[in-house]
Amino acid sequence: MVKIRLRRMGAHKKPFYRIIVADSRTAGNGRFIEELGYFNPMVEPNDIKVDAEKAKEWLSKGAQPTERVRSIFKKTGVIE
Repeated sequence: MVKIRLRRMGAHKKPFYRIIVADSRTAGNGRFIEELGYFNPMVEPNDIKVDAEKAKEWLSKGAQPTERVRSIFKKTGVIE
C-alpha cells in the first residue's frame, strides 16, 4: 500500500518534516516515490507548503495519508 507520510529531517532538536509518498513497507527515512511539500513545526505559525495538485492526484490513486498528514491537508484545504 502507498502511504503519504512525514519524513523527519533537520538537526538535533530542530526538526522539520517533508511530506512524501512512499510504500508502507519502507523505512521512515528510506526510499520514497515523490515529495509533496514540507512542514516546519518549529516556527510560529507553523510553516506548511503542500503541492495540492500532486496530493489530490495521489489521493485519487488510493494513497492513504497518516493522521498527521491528514490534519495538515485539512489545514491547507487539500481535503475537507
